[in-house]
Amino acid sequence: MSFASAFLSWVSGPFERAHRLSAAAAPAAVPPARSRRGGRAVEPTAALSLSTVYRGIQIHATAVCQLSIDVERGGTQLTETPALVLKPDIDETRSAFLEYTVVSLYTDGNAFWKITRGPSGEVVNLKPLNPREVSVNVTRDSFGIDHITYWYAGTEHTARDIQHLKLLRVPGLHRGLGPIQSAQIELAGALDARDYGAMWLSDSNMPDGILTTDQVLGPGDATKYKNVWYGRNQDGTPIEGDKNPHERLRVLGQGLHYSPLLLKPSDVQFLETQQFTTTQIARLLGTPASLLLAAVEGNSQTYQNVEQDWIGYVRFSLMKALREIEEAFTALLPGKQTARFNLAALLRTDTKTRYESYALALDPQHGWMTPDEVRQIEGLPPLTDAQRAVLRPAATPTKETTDA
Repeated sequence: MSFASAFLSWVSGPFERAHRLSAAAAPAAVPPARSRRGGRAVEPTAALSLSTVYRGIQIHATAVCQLSIDVERGGTQLTETPALVLKPDIDETRSAFLEYTVVSLYTDGNAFWKITRGPSGEVVNLKPLNPREVSVNVTRDSFGIDHITYWYAGTEHTARDIQHLKLLRVPGLHRGLGPIQSAQIELAGALDARDYGAMWLSDSNMPDGILTTDQVLGPGDATKYKNVWYGRNQDGTPIEGDKNPHERLRVLGQGLHYSPLLLKPSDVQFLETQQFTTTQIARLLGTPASLLLAAVEGNSQTYQNVEQDWIGYVRFSLMKALREIEEAFTALLPGKQTARFNLAALLRTDTKTRYESYALALDPQHGWMTPDEVRQIEGLPPLTDAQRAVLRPAATPTKETTDA
């Protein structure tokens, strides 16, 4: 091999390798099909018709809406919260903006914010979009690098124009995976069980009972007996002169026996199935069963372990959506500002426990907080000079003062 050929191979080698990797790369992975039998998928609106799904997602949205967002720079909280965090969308309240985002994450697995920028490129407004109206397009260049664009309302947008939040990132997927999209079979079963239970009470085709006999029935005998049972002639015509065709007394013959189809109220409502479905959906959405007013069999709920459930709910379930929103705000804020949710409202314990912890924090010898810091946590203003004078303990008399 000549020197020129060797040099050319050395220069073009990385490009050829990138091209081979790009050519050999498989197309974007698609999640395994988990649609219900028959091919009809469970849409978010259908899933929300289940009371447990609706309540579970509403609990997530309600929890996030009541939280405030603090902005820090270099570990120090800013005294004035930026307008972008106070009111991200000029047309909506911050609570409505957060609610729309959280519900989008749990119903679709994705949330999209349309970014409006000012003359200098600064972010001036965020508009939450319907995730079902946004498509994610991926193109791979010759170096095997994916470039993502978003289509919304017939217009192509880049990552500079759209902020994309995902509930669960799956390798090979460019959209987030939500609980409704992941658990299609489970949700389909819950819908079928609910509809089947309602059918027992509303479907007129359900038989009232069964006529049985130990004798052999000839052709047409079953129809004749049924007509006679309902107070008609054997051919089904009304009995002439019968003044009370709907009388409830029936006379059986030919060895006939009537067995009514009776179901207990618990059987008609499929209570055991509903209990299992509630636990299953609570697990799917990451919502504590105690918040869904559902009792888990074999689990004794007390105030203490319910409180621990709520703390675990914040840390290991709701925190995923919170971190997505925090990091999205952080990426859009100018400079090195960092957005953080204030979780005190969710993690706050009962009054007695809270005051006991404040007493330890304010201990003169081993405390680590000031009264004003405690008041800030409780949402109270700093102490005034008059309040400090009342709360200041009286000076302890010294020995010299006593001798005098």
